[in-house]
Amino acid sequence: MAAAPNAFAPLAAITRGGLEESWHLGAVAVVEPGGGLIARAGDPRLETFVRSAAKPWQALPLVLAGGIERYQLDEADLALVCASHSGTPAQAARVARLLERGGFGVKALQCGVHPPFDEAAAEALRRRGEAASALHNNCSGKHAGMLLACALLGLSSDDYLDPSHPLQRRVVELVGAFCRVAPAEIGIGIDGCSAPTPRLSLHAAAIGYAALAAPEEASPGADERRAAAAVARAMSRAPEMVAGPGRFTTRLMQVTAGRILGKEGAEGFYAAAVLGPAPLGVAIKVADGGERCRDGVVLDVLRQIGSLSAAEFEELRPFHRPVLQNRRGLRVGEVVPDVELESGPMA
Repeated sequence: MAAAPNAFAPLAAITRGGLEESWHLGAVAVVEPGGGLIARAGDPRLETFVRSAAKPWQALPLVLAGGIERYQLDEADLALVCASHSGTPAQAARVARLLERGGFGVKALQCGVHPPFDEAAAEALRRRGEAASALHNNCSGKHAGMLLACALLGLSSDDYLDPSHPLQRRVVELVGAFCRVAPAEIGIGIDGCSAPTPRLSLHAAAIGYAALAAPEEASPGADERRAAAAVARAMSRAPEMVAGPGRFTTRLMQVTAGRILGKEGAEGFYAAAVLGPAPLGVAIKVADGGERCRDGVVLDVLRQIGSLSAAEFEELRPFHRPVLQNRRGLRVGEVVPDVELESGPMA
């Protein structure tokens, strides 16, 4: 079903010569841990696939099965399980070690192959005449975590991505519990890495991230709350694993010393958990799936809701209004966030 015409609000404009040329629309939901909507743009009831922003929830079966203790996972390991990583040598090597702990090899990964996101890592492979492997796929950490969970739970690993697999059914149950949605109402699609990905309203996704910000206030049981706290702690303390050098998600968590946990998803989706005395969950969708404005929009929203200090915003400023250059390297325009948040729920 197509989104309603009023589902989207302006999020950003593309300028050329100081004049607006193109526009990005989308929707935003900001919620407190109890689920109350405190700010929005567009329609927070809009449903979309959360893509890689589901990874913190997809890591929960491994943690709940005792994977941290059984495999002696440190926080960087768990952060990598939640990552859309850059394929750096350190990240690829860590994924390989995760697989080895469960008795798996690279061939067990069913995420597919693409070159590293990290340009230096990709160039190093080219210089050595080596092809990329599944270890370099940005989702390989998540897949390694799923394989380890299967080994712990005594589940088959050759079909671990089948939506009907017990592991994937458990993920849907956990997503429903944290996002306060009946599992039967969660739509399922197939992500770029071939794993199932849930379809949620922005409001529900933001509730799920508010639960990462304040697990003690989440609706699941005590074990699930402790597992969510472990995931949030790992991501916040090892941000270099969650994305990679120079990337927005890693820099956001580094600059805020882990107070803001961020996670990108493909097709213009982003979610954030604001930790601390005033915890919040944020979900953002760029309507056209474009990502050139996404990071700036995230910063604009976080600044408007008071979750970024002036000093933090200044350090992240290069992501806020990225410069557009032509083929001669001349500055010809900017990507300008233009989010107008409204307070409270929709009428």
